[in-house]
Amino acid sequence: MKSDITYLGKIIRVDSSTVEVEVSDDIPSAAPIINGRLYKIGQIGTFVKMPMGNITTYGIVSSVSNTPSKLEDNQARQIFGSRFLSVQLVGEKIGDDDFEKGIGTYPTINDEVHLVIENDLFDIYGEKDAGSIEIGKHSSSDNLSVYVDTHKLILRHCAILGSTGSGKSNTTVSILKAVLSDYHGSRVILVDPHGEYSSAFPDSKVFKINDSTNQLYIPFWLMNFDELAFFLVGAKPTDDQRPEYRLLREWITNYKKKNYQLKSGDVNQDFITADSPIPFNARKLWYDMNWWLNATFSESPKDKQTEDNVQLLKDKEGKPKDGNYDELKAAEFEPYPMGNNAPYKSKHQDFYSYEKKLLSRLKDSRFDFMFHPGDYKDESSSKDLHNLLNDWIGSVSKLVILDLSGIPFEVLDIAIGLITRFVYDSMFWGRNETYTGKNRPLLIAYEEAHTYLNKNDHNSYSKNAVERIFKEGRKFGIGALVISQRPSEISETVLAQIGTFISLRLTNSGDQSIVKSSSPDNLNSLIDLLPSLRIGEAVIVGESINIPSRIRVKLNNPRPTSEDPKLVECWSKEHATSDENYKSVVVKIREQKV
Repeated sequence: MKSDITYLGKIIRVDSSTVEVEVSDDIPSAAPIINGRLYKIGQIGTFVKMPMGNITTYGIVSSVSNTPSKLEDNQARQIFGSRFLSVQLVGEKIGDDDFEKGIGTYPTINDEVHLVIENDLFDIYGEKDAGSIEIGKHSSSDNLSVYVDTHKLILRHCAILGSTGSGKSNTTVSILKAVLSDYHGSRVILVDPHGEYSSAFPDSKVFKINDSTNQLYIPFWLMNFDELAFFLVGAKPTDDQRPEYRLLREWITNYKKKNYQLKSGDVNQDFITADSPIPFNARKLWYDMNWWLNATFSESPKDKQTEDNVQLLKDKEGKPKDGNYDELKAAEFEPYPMGNNAPYKSKHQDFYSYEKKLLSRLKDSRFDFMFHPGDYKDESSSKDLHNLLNDWIGSVSKLVILDLSGIPFEVLDIAIGLITRFVYDSMFWGRNETYTGKNRPLLIAYEEAHTYLNKNDHNSYSKNAVERIFKEGRKFGIGALVISQRPSEISETVLAQIGTFISLRLTNSGDQSIVKSSSPDNLNSLIDLLPSLRIGEAVIVGESINIPSRIRVKLNNPRPTSEDPKLVECWSKEHATSDENYKSVVVKIREQKV
């Protein structure tokens, strides 16, 4: 075997996961040509093999030195003319069986070590089958496709990480296109905060704020009660001992119970709570609050102040000025006099601190997509949640893009939280149905994940909802993909549940350490390559791939609109100056609408 052109040297030390190799001085070249291909000896991240009878053990070169890593004090001298490789063991192949991760039989001292050539790599990576997708080419061989296990990639969750300009968006497009083209029954939801991806997927269905074709609606009444209370009036769950908080829960429950007859089917009123996703009119809630706060009555005691003895003002024609909740127009009442005379001021002051907050929220145009959700406005609307579900996860289009670029950043957290929980609930409660749940799994991808899954944000709607997907989604057919340039800022709960990491160039040491500590494979040598990766090059480690690898991802056309502006080209042009140019920009700033 020493005469074999692939021979490198012999093993001089064996640890639990690494071996040390002394490179033979008899090797004629540091870059031998084998079968017409050039191979460089001692390249960090390259593979080597150790044949032992019918067992071949594989490892990855992690470091190169001209001295052994461990020497006795009396041997502490420079060893000129020698080279030593530190190799991390990754897996083995027994006879004609497929390559497997993990080591069952360890090599021993003086065992031979050989270069891994292209034919060996084909043995490791195998051929594409019905359960895998191609995600790129091996960095050391343009002819070698790299495949990942689709089941493990999706349902064990995945992360695509990389600094700005590293090729992160292009990698996301490559993986999603591979999934969509290989599996006709696949379905994917892509949460796109910046509206980058619709250009890369012209056949997808895109929902967007203020879009004339596919308007994105997220009804506010999808929230549970605690979320509603915080969103509508700023109340927190810790307020549950306050009378107004308990009364608000009672009111919302009653509104929902009245609306039990719905387009998706009647709901048993006994099962309806304040948390049930049943439509009600938030403007009616404000109107009723305002009514009881400002009404005047012919009776003074609180228990006698009812709708029967209210003192409404009347117009010139004698009609009561009872207002209009749709127009946020309050009712008008007879003014109460000084002293103890009728009409008497209302003693129903429970919602004093809530009413103004709710009115302010309802008037905020940034929330129109929630308070004015088109055909999903209230119980009398033409559509219900089954229509919304069909649009998002049941439509003909396998990929649905939720373009959130028109949503102000302050509202983004709420929107993503509602989307995520609604999708999760649909998969959870539909887990045994033939057309959804476990019988038709779903991938939900989160772009710019660090902006709303921040580990330091303890009051995040979206983080709580997404963490539940990562912890429990697999059991109900939900896989998740996070895309981020700052993994060090992402929730630790999310990172701990990720089975596959696809890491492009990361220059920040904190981000690199997160990938190291979170990676399911203990291959720090590959992770150490992250700052030096080329654009479009990635290190992939985890459950979905046979062996951790350095890959190149093909450039996609059409591409997402995430590339840098053409600065030189733009700055080379002359531009007319006029304050009129910026009027439309200012209007958009004020309206918070694109």
